[in-house]
Amino acid sequence: MGILYDDVVIIRPSEKEGEPRVLTVNCPDKTGLGCDLCRIILFFGLSIVRVDVSTDGKWCYIVFWIIGKSTTRWSLLQDRLSEACPSCSSASGFSYFQLQPPKPPDVFLLKFCCYDRKGLLHDVTEVLCELELTIKKVKVSTTPDGRVMDLFFITDTRELLHTKKRQEDTHNHLKTVLGDAMISCDISMVGSEITACSQTSTLLPSAITREIFGSKFEDEPPSGLPQVSGNISITMDNSLSPAHTLVQIVCQDHKGLLYDMMRTLKDYNIKISYGRLTTKPRRNCEVDLFIMQADGKKVVDPYKQNALCSRLRMELLRPLRVAVVSRGPDTELLVANPVELSGKGRPLVFFDITHALKMLNVCIFSAEIGRQMIADREWEVYRILLDEGDGLLVPRNKIEEGVWKMLMGWE
Repeated sequence: MGILYDDVVIIRPSEKEGEPRVLTVNCPDKTGLGCDLCRIILFFGLSIVRVDVSTDGKWCYIVFWIIGKSTTRWSLLQDRLSEACPSCSSASGFSYFQLQPPKPPDVFLLKFCCYDRKGLLHDVTEVLCELELTIKKVKVSTTPDGRVMDLFFITDTRELLHTKKRQEDTHNHLKTVLGDAMISCDISMVGSEITACSQTSTLLPSAITREIFGSKFEDEPPSGLPQVSGNISITMDNSLSPAHTLVQIVCQDHKGLLYDMMRTLKDYNIKISYGRLTTKPRRNCEVDLFIMQADGKKVVDPYKQNALCSRLRMELLRPLRVAVVSRGPDTELLVANPVELSGKGRPLVFFDITHALKMLNVCIFSAEIGRQMIADREWEVYRILLDEGDGLLVPRNKIEEGVWKMLMGWE
């Protein structure tokens, strides 16, 4: 069922160059809508500098102030945001809307072989992102004769990859980037049994799991990396509103900050009635949120308050995990991000990883993406085996730092 109103999402151009554009969303409300919108904005590589949210539980009005790029496809962004908004059940149904359970997307296998070169994997990933092809899993391997065999399990946001035209368009875009280095390219839909297998990967050794996900690290900034300010302030107050709990957050800004907050609240089934985010100089950020539980009540239970505050603090300090470890005689880069309870992962992680390694002039020998249950949470795990050649010229700590800064938007 389509959106009934043309003004559900409006993007107004900035008045002056360098100033943010104003993006408004006016639609029926649902729990987690803010998370879904922030994920799309993050996928388009945009920065949110201010947000105002207001809802009566049935209808919501959200205003984003966002900084774009010269390459931003604003009309496509408007379409994707509109698709994420709940649809009205009738032209006059102000108080009622219908949410259809989403159909699982078809998964396709993109398989191609080409000659290796520096930055190859990032260039391919960039093409797939531009085509709105989401990478669910990837297996990349390099042969001794310098050839690369890439297997990408992907879904199509436009739901057209089953058509010959869309497949040819994808092939042509890859050919433009790879040129004569491309040897072969094939796209085919995969069955449910292959799709199920693609959701798992080789389990991480327990020692590495403890090092990266151990509880002693959860409430501390990652050591050895550019620090997220440990002076995060999260307070809850039930005295200022008769119907809502006020959550006030002061923290350091990073790429996807609002998404990290929204996905945490969505996973806890928390509704936001009013909210405001503003960014300050030196990457500081202030957030005020008036929230309630799914039953419409305040968050008064001290245990629930502590659990929510602890999770928010952890997600703001460590929205991702980054480590460079030894894998036998080889060196492996590990990156992990938590998966939403809805099953959706963080966008552009693989894009940022490959971009950082390209900037560091570090080659990739093999790569794998999979999902694992670790400490009762599902994680998307990226395992990148680095090509050391005559020796890894870039120190491990510099690789960790470069990848971390790219993921956090501090590059």
